Formats: sequence, C-alpha cells, structure tokens
Amino acid sequence: MTIAITGATGNIGRATALSLIDSGVDDVRLLVRSAAKIPDELKGLPHAVCTYADDESALAALEGVDALFMVSAKESPRRVADHRAFIDAASRAGVRSVVYTSFLGAAPEAIFTHARDHFFTEQHIKASGVSWTFLRDSFYLEFFAELIASGEIRGPAGDGACAGVSRSDVARVAAAVLASPGAHAGKTYDLTGPEAFTMAEAARIGTEAAGRPVEYIDETIAQAWASREPYGVPQWETAAWITTYTAIRAGQLDVVTDSVEKITGRAPLSLAEVLAEKASRQAEKAS
Repeated sequence: MTIAITGATGNIGRATALSLIDSGVDDVRLLVRSAAKIPDELKGLPHAVCTYADDESALAALEGVDALFMVSAKESPRRVADHRAFIDAASRAGVRSVVYTSFLGAAPEAIFTHARDHFFTEQHIKASGVSWTFLRDSFYLEFFAELIASGEIRGPAGDGACAGVSRSDVARVAAAVLASPGAHAGKTYDLTGPEAFTMAEAARIGTEAAGRPVEYIDETIAQAWASREPYGVPQWETAAWITTYTAIRAGQLDVVTDSVEKITGRAPLSLAEVLAEKASRQAEKAS
C-alpha cells in the first residue's frame, strides 16, 4: 500500500511520515511544494512536487497512491476551492482512502471562521466517493505555547475553555489511521488534549512553566479588532484570529475526548507537558 503525505515539510506532515517509518511502513511518498524544503530525516523517501490547485501536478503526484494524508492548506480565501481541486484530482487518480485534518466542531455556522472551511471540505470529500476519515483537531497546544512565550494571551475568550491537542498527538493518530485505513473508514475523530483549560488557566500554567509572569487580557470584541489593526492583515485573517477566542468563549471548544489514547494507546500531552518539552529542546540547543 502506497501512502502519500501532504505537507511533509510542515510540522504534522513531517511527524506523520516519521511515525509511519518508525512503525515499519516503508512505502511512503512525500507530496511537497518544494523539494528543497524536505527535512533531512526524510530526504531518502520518494517525493513528488505539486500544489493543491495545480491539477496536472496533483494527478501525477497521486498516481499509484492508495491512502492519502491530506493536511489542510494554509488559510486563504481560496482554501476551500484549492481543497476541492485536490480532492477531485485524488478521485481521478484512483486514491482509495483520504485522511483529512479537519477542525473540532466543523460546521457551516461555526463561530471560528476556518472551521466553516473544514466543513465544506469534508462535504466535498464525502461527495467524491473516496473512502474517508476525518481528524477533527482542537486548537494546537503549540499555538498556546507561542502565546505564552510572548508573555501574554490577548483575546475575547472570557472564561471559556479549550482542550487543545499537541501536533505530535495528531501525527501519531494520523499514522495509526493511515497504516490501517479500512479500519477507520467513515469515522470522524475529535482530537483533544487530556483537559480543557481557560485562558486564565493557560496563563497560570505558562507562568509556572516559564518562571515569569504570563498575563491573560480578556478583550472586548472592539478591543480585539483595535489591538490587531497594526498588523495590517486582511479583514478575513483578523476575523479568524478573533473568532479563535470567541469560539472558546461560546463553549464550542471545551469538549474533551479520549480518541488519541484509544487510537494510539498513549494518553495525549497536556499543555504543561508541551511547555516542558519545548523548554527541554531549547535547553539542549543552548548547551
């Protein structure tokens, strides 16, 4: 069985490919936008260069692929259209199974704007006739780690909670599913960490881990728009940043599941554990 991994130069695609190799799967093909960016530890694997929107390169890259790990494309106004084009190419190329990284609570009315993109992508995959499995990830714990590193978490999340999941846990789940896609066909897995935390609790955990103050600033909607205005990004991108927090405030991300442990046999990492791992890596680099 040939397994193709998209986004192999990114965090989740790279970790998924490595996990498959470590488990003894040897027919892995990397699908990348630039061969020059393939990580050193993956350079010995077969690869193909393509983009989601380029039908010709996608068809060539997907030829002979049985199972496809489709990491969602970078956020943009064209994201859903690019996803649809790539799914159509996979169907025409004869791909039998697609494992797609979606988002927790994906729905057309989801508060987090990008969760709507994931819903419409899921619908297109279902309509393609290809066997599918959806990994609906919560917000990544590494995202909160970056905020903690900056010294503040700023946004209108109120006292809502989120059970963020680590990228490494998502990759381990993806590898397990790809190794046996038939056993997971037609399944949707909500992937979360072991506990839900508020942004105030995340700041406290970050303070304890960093040994310096981390502040949570609970903004109003108007304050959130004003504080992000200096970044000069498009309105759709600012809306996505802000709805990250308003979705948490509304309780749409407070679900906790045991999917990671059930599928991989290992409990998911907590925010404190992700921060500890990050600190350990930084200490190793500094030594």
